[in-house]
Amino acid sequence: MSDMKVWGFTDDRGTALGAVRVPGRVVAYVRAGAALLDLGVTPVAVYGSGHDGEGLDPVKAGELEAAGVPYLGPGRVVDEARLRGLGPELIVDVTYDGKSSYALDEGVAERLGVPLAALSVGNELPLAAIMGRFRELAAALGAPGGGVVDPVAPAEAALREAAAQVDVTVLALSGAGADQVHLARPHAWPELARLQELGVRVVDPGPGPGANWLTADWEHAAALRPDLVLFDSRANAVGPGAFPPVGHARVAPWNPETPPSPAAYARFFEGIAVALPA
Repeated sequence: MSDMKVWGFTDDRGTALGAVRVPGRVVAYVRAGAALLDLGVTPVAVYGSGHDGEGLDPVKAGELEAAGVPYLGPGRVVDEARLRGLGPELIVDVTYDGKSSYALDEGVAERLGVPLAALSVGNELPLAAIMGRFRELAAALGAPGGGVVDPVAPAEAALREAAAQVDVTVLALSGAGADQVHLARPHAWPELARLQELGVRVVDPGPGPGANWLTADWEHAAALRPDLVLFDSRANAVGPGAFPPVGHARVAPWNPETPPSPAAYARFFEGIAVALPA
């Protein structure tokens, strides 16, 4: 009877997880951890991805630093002894393909004997469903859900109104250097697809290799004649202070790893609503 599973959750790989009690000590990939914190679950630690270094990228951190959540470094080289010492009861990662965890090798969790939940952040789910899955996990972990006002709806309404009043084309990109840039394909990014649904004219970079990005030169980006450039604001990307002007486009930040929480995406939509008519 002592091994009876009283807690269960099925992640977005279809993996059924179980535990003898509700997990209280959660270690998470930074993006997932920031979302869970927004939703009322404070991780005991977070780890990064292969893009991250030994310090926590403040753009990806959300409120984690303010909450005093320690950072363990990149997940692929995480110190397993240190992770074990934290006594984790659940590891939460994300998945882009619905098959594998993104930032931490599942073998690490298996060696520790800790269940690993991977939630989808890829384009197989619309943005609302992605946020909904994180809410479901947070609720399963004991976060209060009743009476919480969802800030996304008013932020989306404000953005829809702003988009209807301007004739602005938007290009999302990630700077790779002085000679190269990754141009986002809107359909591949749930938040960019949602911008399009709300009336924002997010342009596609055109044909070529790459499911999520078209890698090109800055001249190609300028030839698309955007009015507003959403630049990748993560620490691993080249920012607007170091890349050439994209025609006469204005710039505004975009975090491709925004925490999948209503609070975080409401802030993103509010920022775009302000940037469009600027």
